[in-house]
This record gives sequence, C-alpha cells and structure tokens, in this order.
Amino acid sequence: MKKRGILNAQLAGYIAALGHNDIFLIGDAGLPIPAGVPTVDLALCGGVPSFEQVLSAVLEETQVEFYYLAEEIAGKNVCLLQYIKASLPNVDNEFMPHSEFKEFTKKVKFAIRTGEFTPFPNIILRAGVAFPV
Repeated sequence: MKKRGILNAQLAGYIAALGHNDIFLIGDAGLPIPAGVPTVDLALCGGVPSFEQVLSAVLEETQVEFYYLAEEIAGKNVCLLQYIKASLPNVDNEFMPHSEFKEFTKKVKFAIRTGEFTPFPNIILRAGVAFPV
C-alpha cells in the first residue's frame, strides 16, 4: 500500500503520465469540464476537498513551469491568488478573461474537480521537467 503522496490511483496515474509541456486543470466544484476531458472528481461536498489542499498535494508530486488563471480572481478571490503565488514562487503565469479560460480548458490533458465553492479557484498548470535543462 502506498504510504504518502497522492493516494487516489486515478490521479496518481495521470500525474505520473505527464510529459513536458502537458497542461492540466484544477477546478472548483462548478467549473464546466469540456466533454471528452478525463476528469478526476474529488469533490465530496461544499469545500471538501478545498482548492488549496488539492493544489498543495499536486505540487508535491508535479514539476510546474507555468500556470494560467482567470483575471477575475484578482478582484474576487485575493486571498486565494496570494496563496497560489506563494505556492508557485518564481513560476511565470498568464491571466486571461474567465470566458477565455473556460475555452482553454478544452486543451487540457485531464481535469481535477475539487469541492471548492469560492469565486474563480481554477488553474491550468503546465508540466515542466524535474531535471536541469
């Protein structure tokens, strides 16, 4: 039995299969996931698991070189934005309107649905490499 890290077998497998430049999504309970995008649904009830819990666990196992956020997070969820920036220091990012963000989700390799119920707690992460280039 696995002792630590991500125990969800489906999610652990998707993370293990990531290659350089693959993009994937961590989203709230209500973000529409495009048809055909494989989804790991972790949502249990409102707020469980939280976006922060899922992001933290994913970042323990994944090298990230870039991320994308909806620009609305800056005005609607400042605390979460600060958490994201602190969790991904020195990682480049791009903001886009939420409508464009939702359109961009069609390109992700997989999506992770959390139980988060706050405004705009959605991120698209781009996998990096865990060795020097």
